[in-house]
Amino acid sequence: MSRAEDSKWAVDVLRISGRPGQSLELDADFPAPSGIGDQIVGVTEGDATHMSGNIDSIVDGLILNARITAPVHAECTRCLKPLNNDWHVDALAFFSFDMDDGNGKSAKGDEEIIAGEDESEDVYPVAAGGSIIDVEAMLRDNLVESLPLQPLCKEDCLGLCPQCGINLNDNPEHGHEVTDIRWAALADFKEQLDARQGDGSAS
Repeated sequence: MSRAEDSKWAVDVLRISGRPGQSLELDADFPAPSGIGDQIVGVTEGDATHMSGNIDSIVDGLILNARITAPVHAECTRCLKPLNNDWHVDALAFFSFDMDDGNGKSAKGDEEIIAGEDESEDVYPVAAGGSIIDVEAMLRDNLVESLPLQPLCKEDCLGLCPQCGINLNDNPEHGHEVTDIRWAALADFKEQLDARQGDGSAS
């Protein structure tokens, strides 16, 4: 069985754990957890994700207030341009001494914590007898929740031409002549009439 302190996302908090009022500065890189987004928009598993902020000790746990910076890959949903930018997320999470990191239950009320419920949102366990917090789940949760549903290269992206697919951002004056199908037959008749008149003039 793997130990909490061996996790790639482990943060040693022994110095402030159980000492209300004490703080610990956090400035470190962690590998991006799996399951953040998809091929359209997301963070590739293992990519370096930076976290900077403070961990504050209170009576019943630790509060992590930090900014997460992650390399997000995305694709503009209008023009399909690849987007590769650093994504910044301000996160606030509570690591509770009263949460059992082994079975996902609260030691006080022995109530199961269900993902998505308000009571358990942004609450994580302190592991290894209060000496370690594991930020993997916290990283994943905050990044997943903050990813844009419809990423754009810019707010006023013109997208692609629906007829030929050309990027309208590069060719804003681009367009196609549109013929009303109600007049198409009449236009064909006019061309035939002009052709006949031309033949008559030639003779």
